[in-house]
Amino acid sequence: MEIPPVLASTLEKAVGAVVTNAASVGGGRSATARLDTDAGSFFAKWATGPNAQTFMPEAEGLRALAARADELRIPAPVAAAPADGDDPGFLITPWIDSTAPTEAHARTLGQGLAMLHRVPDEEVQGEIRNGDPRYGFPDDNFIGEMPQQNTWHDTWPAFFRACRLEPQAAWARERGLWRAAWDAPFTQLLEGLPTLLPATPPPSLVHGDLWGGNVLMTGARGAALIDPAVYHGHREVDLAMTELFGRFSPQFYAAYDDAWPLEQGYATRRPVYNLYHLLNHLNIFGSGYAQSVDEAIRAAAKPLA
Repeated sequence: MEIPPVLASTLEKAVGAVVTNAASVGGGRSATARLDTDAGSFFAKWATGPNAQTFMPEAEGLRALAARADELRIPAPVAAAPADGDDPGFLITPWIDSTAPTEAHARTLGQGLAMLHRVPDEEVQGEIRNGDPRYGFPDDNFIGEMPQQNTWHDTWPAFFRACRLEPQAAWARERGLWRAAWDAPFTQLLEGLPTLLPATPPPSLVHGDLWGGNVLMTGARGAALIDPAVYHGHREVDLAMTELFGRFSPQFYAAYDDAWPLEQGYATRRPVYNLYHLLNHLNIFGSGYAQSVDEAIRAAAKPLA
């Protein structure tokens, strides 16, 4: 396939690699390809227009994960750039050969994710005020193609309300996707977040978009994370999303629990956390997700009734 010249020139400047072949790999809303070079293979994706804005924040998220994940493979960016004139925005990372998942892969993923969540974060510690942990990220980024706000907050319920649920609900209203029947339970949920969510859980660096499509199994037992939407938050948001579109394997949850058991009440918090992703899907894909949002809002607010 033909690739934008800026990809080949960037690889040559960054790592001295000359592209010998480019093959489309499909998927997503951006063009994607495997780039074979005389120095190994790389993954590239590129786009113009709104999607081009996502690559620099994604690269920042990959770097943050790579700096903290000891047992998981993170494809740290080789290069990333916004759109510039006739050149598209792009992201280039090392290529990861994936394989069919096994129980060993699942255990590595579970233990590795728990260890990632437990790594003390100097950036967050530097943001502590009056002894309270903080939640957010130095920069805003994206969840899929939607903006994701990461303004620092002193308490976790305040962050999740102001930076997760309220923006998605506002966009759904603007798009004509919001149902009036959701107003009462959603308001009840927002007001009850301090009751449902812990005020100051340990701030973990979370992947932020942890569904099966963003995990690759590699080698005999390795696991890799891609396409993050990172921030410092409650670790349970990652675990909750692994259950949203079909649960991960039992070995994954057992390994995570062995490394860092979840606290009591997770099952009550899970629908609150997954409501964010369902609202995001509603805003991206349309009314086909309305019934799922309806059920999630009611399930999340039910403990407050």
